[in-house]
Amino acid sequence: MDAFFASVEQMDNPKYAGRPLIVGGNPEGRGVVAACSYEARKFGIHSAMSAANAIRHCPHALFVRPRKERYKEISYQIMDIFRESAPVIEPLSLDEAFLDISDNHTSLDSASKTAEDIRSRVFHEVGLTCSAGVSHNKFLAKVASDINKPDGLTIISQEESDAFLAALPIGKFYGVGKVTEKKMHALGVRKGGDLFRFTKKELERFFGKAGIFFYDIVRGIDDRPVQVSRGRKSIGTETTMHQDVTDLQEIRNILTTLSEKVGYSLQKKECGGTTVTLKVRYHDFTTVTRSHTLSAPLYSAEEIMQHIPGLLQSTEAGNTAIRLLGITVSNLSDKSQKIPLQLQLPFST
Repeated sequence: MDAFFASVEQMDNPKYAGRPLIVGGNPEGRGVVAACSYEARKFGIHSAMSAANAIRHCPHALFVRPRKERYKEISYQIMDIFRESAPVIEPLSLDEAFLDISDNHTSLDSASKTAEDIRSRVFHEVGLTCSAGVSHNKFLAKVASDINKPDGLTIISQEESDAFLAALPIGKFYGVGKVTEKKMHALGVRKGGDLFRFTKKELERFFGKAGIFFYDIVRGIDDRPVQVSRGRKSIGTETTMHQDVTDLQEIRNILTTLSEKVGYSLQKKECGGTTVTLKVRYHDFTTVTRSHTLSAPLYSAEEIMQHIPGLLQSTEAGNTAIRLLGITVSNLSDKSQKIPLQLQLPFST
Protein backbone atom coordinates (compact mmCIF):
# COMPACT_ATOMS: atom_id res chain seq x y z
CA MET A 1 0.00 0.00 0.00
CA ASP A 2 1.07 3.60 -0.61
CA ALA A 3 1.69 5.59 2.61
CA PHE A 4 -0.96 3.36 4.18
CA PHE A 5 -1.79 5.02 7.53
CA ALA A 6 -1.65 8.53 6.06
CA SER A 7 -3.67 7.50 3.00
CA VAL A 8 -6.42 6.05 5.22
CA GLU A 9 -6.60 9.34 7.11
CA GLN A 10 -6.79 11.33 3.88
CA MET A 11 -9.49 9.02 2.55
CA ASP A 12 -11.60 9.31 5.71
CA ASN A 13 -11.08 13.07 5.99
CA PRO A 14 -11.21 14.77 2.56
CA LYS A 15 -9.95 18.05 4.09
CA TYR A 16 -6.56 16.33 4.54
CA ALA A 17 -6.26 15.45 0.84
CA GLY A 18 -3.27 16.97 -0.90
CA ARG A 19 -1.79 18.31 2.34
CA PRO A 20 1.36 17.27 4.25
CA LEU A 21 -0.08 14.89 6.82
CA ILE A 22 1.78 13.16 9.63
CA VAL A 23 0.40 10.24 11.62
CA GLY A 24 2.18 10.13 14.95
CA GLY A 25 2.76 11.64 18.37
CA ASN A 26 2.55 15.16 19.69
CA PRO A 27 5.20 17.44 18.10
CA GLU A 28 5.31 19.45 21.35
CA GLY A 29 6.23 16.32 23.29
CA ARG A 30 8.41 13.33 22.45
CA GLY A 31 6.21 11.82 19.77
CA VAL A 32 7.54 9.99 16.72
CA VAL A 33 6.33 9.93 13.10
CA ALA A 34 4.53 6.61 12.48
CA ALA A 35 3.70 7.44 8.86
CA CYS A 36 3.36 10.45 6.59
CA SER A 37 1.74 11.39 3.31
CA TYR A 38 3.71 11.83 0.10
CA GLU A 39 3.10 15.57 0.41
CA ALA A 40 4.97 15.50 3.74
CA ARG A 41 7.78 13.35 2.34
CA LYS A 42 8.67 16.15 -0.06
CA PHE A 43 9.90 18.08 2.99
CA GLY A 44 12.24 15.25 4.04
CA ILE A 45 9.90 13.82 6.65
CA HIS A 46 9.99 10.05 7.17
CA SER A 47 8.81 7.41 9.61
CA ALA A 48 10.69 7.10 12.94
CA MET A 49 11.67 10.78 12.76
CA SER A 50 10.86 12.71 15.93
CA ALA A 51 7.65 14.71 15.64
CA ALA A 52 9.50 17.82 16.85
CA ASN A 53 12.02 17.46 14.02
CA ALA A 54 9.25 16.82 11.50
CA ILE A 55 7.48 20.05 12.41
CA ARG A 56 10.75 21.94 11.90
CA HIS A 57 10.99 20.48 8.40
CA CYS A 58 7.38 21.42 7.64
CA PRO A 59 5.78 23.91 10.08
CA HIS A 60 2.40 23.73 8.32
CA ALA A 61 2.16 19.92 8.49
CA LEU A 62 -1.01 18.40 9.96
CA PHE A 63 -0.64 15.93 12.83
CA VAL A 64 -3.18 13.18 13.58
CA ARG A 65 -3.04 10.40 16.14
CA PRO A 66 -2.87 6.81 14.81
CA ARG A 67 -6.14 4.83 14.66
CA LYS A 68 -4.90 1.26 14.74
CA GLU A 69 -8.32 -0.39 14.69
CA ARG A 70 -9.30 1.53 11.58
CA TYR A 71 -6.07 0.49 9.82
CA LYS A 72 -6.73 -3.15 10.75
CA GLU A 73 -10.26 -2.88 9.38
CA ILE A 74 -8.98 -1.60 6.02
CA SER A 75 -6.21 -4.21 6.03
CA TYR A 76 -8.75 -7.03 6.34
CA GLN A 77 -10.56 -5.73 3.23
CA ILE A 78 -7.31 -5.58 1.26
CA MET A 79 -6.15 -9.04 2.35
CA ASP A 80 -9.53 -10.48 1.34
CA ILE A 81 -8.96 -9.16 -2.18
CA PHE A 82 -5.50 -10.74 -2.18
CA ARG A 83 -6.92 -14.11 -1.07
CA GLU A 84 -9.50 -14.07 -3.82
CA SER A 85 -6.76 -13.43 -6.38
CA ALA A 86 -3.93 -15.75 -5.33
CA PRO A 87 -3.75 -19.30 -3.93
CA VAL A 88 -0.72 -18.61 -1.69
CA ILE A 89 -0.34 -15.42 0.39
CA GLU A 90 2.26 -14.37 2.94
CA PRO A 91 1.26 -11.16 4.78
CA LEU A 92 4.26 -9.11 5.90
CA SER A 93 2.33 -6.41 7.76
CA LEU A 94 -1.04 -4.67 7.68
CA ASP A 95 -0.29 -3.15 4.30
CA GLU A 96 2.03 -5.55 2.47
CA ALA A 97 2.08 -9.17 1.32
CA PHE A 98 3.75 -11.61 -1.03
CA LEU A 99 1.40 -13.39 -3.47
CA ASP A 100 2.56 -16.57 -5.22
CA ILE A 101 0.59 -17.06 -8.44
CA SER A 102 3.15 -19.20 -10.26
CA ASP A 103 0.96 -22.32 -10.20
CA ASN A 104 -1.88 -20.82 -12.22
CA HIS A 105 -0.04 -18.33 -14.46
CA THR A 106 2.07 -19.52 -17.37
CA SER A 107 3.63 -16.19 -18.35
CA LEU A 108 4.86 -12.90 -16.91
CA ASP A 109 2.18 -11.10 -18.93
CA SER A 110 -0.65 -13.01 -17.27
CA ALA A 111 0.91 -12.49 -13.83
CA SER A 112 1.21 -8.77 -14.54
CA LYS A 113 -2.44 -8.60 -15.57
CA THR A 114 -3.40 -10.18 -12.26
CA ALA A 115 -1.33 -7.56 -10.42
CA GLU A 116 -3.13 -4.80 -12.32
CA ASP A 117 -6.52 -6.39 -11.60
CA ILE A 118 -5.67 -6.50 -7.87
CA ARG A 119 -4.56 -2.87 -7.85
CA SER A 120 -7.76 -1.88 -9.64
CA ARG A 121 -9.93 -3.78 -7.17
CA VAL A 122 -8.17 -2.25 -4.17
CA PHE A 123 -8.69 1.23 -5.60
CA HIS A 124 -12.36 0.81 -6.55
CA GLU A 125 -13.47 -1.33 -3.59
CA VAL A 126 -11.36 0.18 -0.80
CA GLY A 127 -10.53 3.62 -2.14
CA LEU A 128 -6.74 3.49 -1.82
CA THR A 129 -3.83 3.08 -4.21
CA CYS A 130 -1.17 0.41 -3.98
CA SER A 131 2.01 -0.46 -5.85
CA ALA A 132 3.05 -3.90 -7.05
CA GLY A 133 6.17 -5.66 -8.22
CA VAL A 134 6.12 -8.78 -10.38
CA SER A 135 9.10 -11.07 -10.79
CA HIS A 136 10.30 -14.67 -10.45
CA ASN A 137 11.32 -14.51 -6.76
CA LYS A 138 10.49 -12.70 -3.54
CA PHE A 139 13.50 -10.40 -3.45
CA LEU A 140 13.02 -9.03 -6.96
CA ALA A 141 9.25 -8.69 -6.52
CA LYS A 142 9.78 -6.73 -3.30
CA VAL A 143 12.36 -4.40 -4.85
CA ALA A 144 10.16 -3.92 -7.91
CA SER A 145 7.17 -2.92 -5.76
CA ASP A 146 9.13 0.09 -4.45
CA ILE A 147 10.36 1.36 -7.83
CA ASN A 148 7.32 3.25 -9.13
CA LYS A 149 5.58 4.32 -5.95
CA PRO A 150 2.97 5.61 -5.53
CA ASP A 151 0.32 3.80 -7.60
CA GLY A 152 2.80 1.97 -9.80
CA LEU A 153 3.56 -1.44 -11.26
CA THR A 154 7.06 -2.68 -12.08
CA ILE A 155 7.86 -5.94 -13.85
CA ILE A 156 11.30 -7.56 -13.79
CA SER A 157 11.75 -10.54 -16.06
CA GLN A 158 14.42 -13.16 -15.42
CA GLU A 159 16.29 -11.96 -18.50
CA GLU A 160 16.28 -8.36 -17.28
CA SER A 161 17.22 -9.05 -13.66
CA ASP A 162 21.04 -9.00 -14.04
CA ALA A 163 21.12 -5.59 -15.71
CA PHE A 164 18.47 -4.24 -13.33
CA LEU A 165 20.40 -5.31 -10.21
CA ALA A 166 23.73 -4.08 -11.56
CA ALA A 167 22.33 -0.56 -11.93
CA LEU A 168 20.27 -0.54 -8.72
CA PRO A 169 21.59 1.81 -5.96
CA ILE A 170 22.73 -0.30 -3.03
CA GLY A 171 20.36 1.48 -0.63
CA LYS A 172 17.43 0.18 -2.70
CA PHE A 173 18.35 -3.45 -2.05
CA TYR A 174 15.90 -5.16 0.30
CA GLY A 175 17.71 -5.86 3.56
CA VAL A 176 20.19 -2.99 3.21
CA GLY A 177 19.38 -0.40 5.88
CA LYS A 178 21.08 2.93 6.58
CA VAL A 179 23.89 1.42 8.66
CA THR A 180 24.66 -1.32 6.13
CA GLU A 181 24.47 1.19 3.30
CA LYS A 182 27.21 3.26 4.98
CA LYS A 183 29.37 0.15 5.31
CA MET A 184 28.79 -0.63 1.65
CA HIS A 185 29.77 2.89 0.62
CA ALA A 186 32.96 2.60 2.70
CA LEU A 187 33.81 -0.49 0.62
CA GLY A 188 33.19 1.42 -2.60
CA VAL A 189 29.84 -0.27 -3.20
CA ARG A 190 27.35 2.22 -4.64
CA LYS A 191 25.37 -0.04 -6.98
CA GLY A 192 24.67 -3.71 -7.39
CA GLY A 193 27.40 -3.99 -10.00
CA ASP A 194 29.96 -2.93 -7.37
CA LEU A 195 28.70 -5.57 -4.94
CA PHE A 196 28.85 -8.25 -7.62
CA ARG A 197 32.65 -8.05 -7.68
CA PHE A 198 33.04 -9.37 -4.12
CA THR A 199 33.38 -13.08 -3.37
CA LYS A 200 31.06 -14.87 -0.97
CA LYS A 201 33.86 -15.22 1.60
CA GLU A 202 34.65 -11.51 1.41
CA LEU A 203 31.04 -10.50 1.96
CA GLU A 204 30.68 -12.96 4.82
CA ARG A 205 33.78 -11.48 6.43
CA PHE A 206 32.40 -7.95 6.14
CA PHE A 207 28.73 -8.61 6.98
CA GLY A 208 28.52 -12.01 8.66
CA LYS A 209 25.66 -14.28 7.59
CA ALA A 210 23.98 -11.33 5.88
CA GLY A 211 26.92 -11.28 3.48
CA ILE A 212 25.85 -14.66 2.06
CA PHE A 213 22.37 -13.24 1.50
CA PHE A 214 23.84 -10.18 -0.28
CA TYR A 215 26.02 -12.44 -2.45
CA ASP A 216 22.93 -14.33 -3.65
CA ILE A 217 20.48 -11.47 -4.13
CA VAL A 218 22.84 -9.35 -6.24
CA ARG A 219 22.83 -12.37 -8.58
CA GLY A 220 19.04 -12.54 -8.50
CA ILE A 221 19.08 -15.72 -6.40
CA ASP A 222 16.33 -16.07 -3.80
CA ASP A 223 14.82 -19.51 -3.21
CA ARG A 224 12.66 -18.55 -0.23
CA PRO A 225 9.10 -19.83 -0.71
CA VAL A 226 6.01 -17.72 -0.11
CA GLN A 227 4.77 -19.05 3.23
CA VAL A 228 1.05 -19.18 3.98
CA SER A 229 1.54 -19.07 7.74
CA ARG A 230 4.54 -17.18 9.03
CA GLY A 231 3.81 -17.49 12.77
CA ARG A 232 4.85 -14.99 15.39
CA LYS A 233 8.65 -14.82 15.69
CA SER A 234 9.01 -12.49 18.67
CA ILE A 235 7.23 -10.77 21.55
CA GLY A 236 8.44 -7.41 22.76
CA THR A 237 7.61 -3.96 24.03
CA GLU A 238 9.32 -0.59 24.19
CA THR A 239 8.74 2.84 25.67
CA THR A 240 9.82 6.37 24.83
CA MET A 241 10.55 8.37 27.97
CA HIS A 242 9.04 11.81 28.58
CA GLN A 243 12.56 13.07 29.29
CA ASP A 244 15.96 11.66 28.40
CA VAL A 245 17.24 9.39 31.17
CA THR A 246 20.80 8.93 32.44
CA ASP A 247 20.18 7.57 35.95
CA LEU A 248 21.00 3.85 35.93
CA GLN A 249 18.57 2.94 38.68
CA GLU A 250 15.72 4.62 36.82
CA ILE A 251 16.75 2.78 33.66
CA ARG A 252 16.72 -0.56 35.53
CA ASN A 253 13.26 0.22 36.94
CA ILE A 254 11.94 0.93 33.44
CA LEU A 255 13.47 -2.29 32.11
CA THR A 256 11.91 -4.27 34.98
CA THR A 257 8.49 -2.92 33.99
CA LEU A 258 9.12 -3.79 30.33
CA SER A 259 10.25 -7.32 31.23
CA GLU A 260 7.06 -7.81 33.24
CA LYS A 261 4.98 -6.83 30.20
CA VAL A 262 6.91 -9.21 27.93
CA GLY A 263 6.72 -11.98 30.55
CA TYR A 264 2.95 -11.52 30.82
CA SER A 265 2.59 -11.73 27.03
CA LEU A 266 4.68 -14.90 26.94
CA GLN A 267 2.49 -16.52 29.59
CA LYS A 268 -0.66 -15.40 27.80
CA LYS A 269 0.59 -16.92 24.54
CA GLU A 270 1.89 -19.97 26.43
CA CYS A 271 5.29 -19.76 24.78
CA GLY A 272 8.91 -18.95 25.52
CA GLY A 273 11.92 -17.75 23.59
CA THR A 274 15.64 -18.48 23.55
CA THR A 275 16.86 -14.99 22.58
CA VAL A 276 16.40 -11.84 24.67
CA THR A 277 17.22 -8.50 23.02
CA LEU A 278 17.69 -5.11 24.65
CA LYS A 279 17.05 -2.05 22.50
CA VAL A 280 18.48 1.35 23.47
CA ARG A 281 17.90 4.59 21.58
CA TYR A 282 20.08 7.48 22.69
CA HIS A 283 19.13 11.16 22.76
CA ASP A 284 20.58 11.69 19.27
CA PHE A 285 18.40 8.84 17.86
CA THR A 286 21.34 6.47 17.52
CA THR A 287 19.89 3.01 18.22
CA VAL A 288 21.74 -0.09 19.40
CA THR A 289 20.59 -3.62 20.24
CA ARG A 290 22.25 -6.19 22.45
CA SER A 291 21.19 -9.86 22.42
CA HIS A 292 21.77 -13.01 24.44
CA THR A 293 20.81 -16.48 23.23
CA LEU A 294 20.34 -19.52 25.45
CA SER A 295 19.97 -23.24 24.84
CA ALA A 296 16.54 -23.29 26.55
CA PRO A 297 13.60 -20.85 26.35
CA LEU A 298 12.81 -18.04 28.78
CA TYR A 299 9.21 -17.98 30.03
CA SER A 300 8.95 -15.31 32.73
CA ALA A 301 9.86 -11.72 33.59
CA GLU A 302 12.28 -12.98 36.25
CA GLU A 303 14.13 -15.14 33.72
CA ILE A 304 14.29 -12.26 31.25
CA MET A 305 15.66 -9.82 33.85
CA GLN A 306 18.50 -12.20 34.72
CA HIS A 307 20.08 -11.30 31.38
CA ILE A 308 19.22 -7.60 31.08
CA PRO A 309 21.97 -6.19 33.39
CA GLY A 310 24.71 -7.83 31.33
CA LEU A 311 23.23 -6.53 28.10
CA LEU A 312 22.79 -3.05 29.58
CA GLN A 313 26.42 -3.01 30.67
CA SER A 314 27.53 -3.28 27.04
CA THR A 315 25.72 -0.04 26.12
CA GLU A 316 26.40 3.62 26.94
CA ALA A 317 23.65 3.62 29.59
CA GLY A 318 24.63 5.90 32.47
CA ASN A 319 27.00 7.90 30.27
CA THR A 320 24.75 8.87 27.37
CA ALA A 321 21.17 10.11 27.74
CA ILE A 322 18.55 7.57 26.63
CA ARG A 323 15.17 8.38 25.10
CA LEU A 324 13.84 4.87 24.37
CA LEU A 325 14.21 1.40 25.88
CA GLY A 326 12.83 -1.91 24.62
CA ILE A 327 12.94 -5.62 25.38
CA THR A 328 12.14 -8.42 22.93
CA VAL A 329 12.12 -12.19 23.32
CA SER A 330 12.48 -14.11 20.03
CA ASN A 331 13.00 -17.61 18.64
CA LEU A 332 9.68 -18.58 20.18
CA SER A 333 8.51 -22.09 20.98
CA ASP A 334 5.46 -23.65 22.59
CA LYS A 335 5.56 -23.89 26.39
CA SER A 336 4.88 -27.62 26.21
CA GLN A 337 8.42 -28.01 24.87
CA LYS A 338 9.95 -26.62 28.08
CA ILE A 339 13.27 -28.24 29.00
CA PRO A 340 13.87 -29.20 32.67
CA LEU A 341 15.85 -26.52 34.52
CA GLN A 342 18.81 -28.80 35.24
CA LEU A 343 19.37 -29.28 31.49
CA GLN A 344 19.47 -25.58 30.66
CA LEU A 345 23.00 -24.56 29.64
CA PRO A 346 23.17 -20.87 28.68
CA PHE A 347 25.57 -19.57 26.07
CA SER A 348 26.12 -16.20 24.44
CA THR A 349 26.13 -15.03 20.86
